[in-house]
Amino acid sequence: MRIGELAQQTGVSTKTIRYYEDIGLLPPPEREPNGYRDYDQGALDRLRFIRDAQATGLTLTEIASILDLRGKGVATCHHVLNLLERHLEDLDRHIAKLKETRKQLVAITQRARSLNPADCTDPIRCQTISLVENASVSAKEEEHVHAAPHGHKDHIHA
Repeated sequence: MRIGELAQQTGVSTKTIRYYEDIGLLPPPEREPNGYRDYDQGALDRLRFIRDAQATGLTLTEIASILDLRGKGVATCHHVLNLLERHLEDLDRHIAKLKETRKQLVAITQRARSLNPADCTDPIRCQTISLVENASVSAKEEEHVHAAPHGHKDHIHA
């Protein structure tokens, strides 16, 4: 099959298919006498695997490591499981950061609603955006207080 048909069947662009060939993820196909690429079922299966692996969050480098092991006849399930577990941990950290960012934005927008536009005299910096810096400082102070074993109690009595 030609590159356009392969692209259509996998949902991967022809440009991406050529890129995968260039970086070695997809072996170069046979060429027809007129120079057109001629992909076989193996290329279709491999490209679907690459696409599906990317959908789980795996990077092209990680996918290449899986394909390399498979090419050597090594079972890859344990390797893939380790990669996916690491991605889950990364995702959980990212979600926690996003939740914290959302919490800060909610606080900032609530405070911003009470600001008077007439008080915004800084020609460069919007007073609403200034709240971001203040929120970051407050969050760091709160984090410091909660990180110290007795800091919270001392902070309350201070």
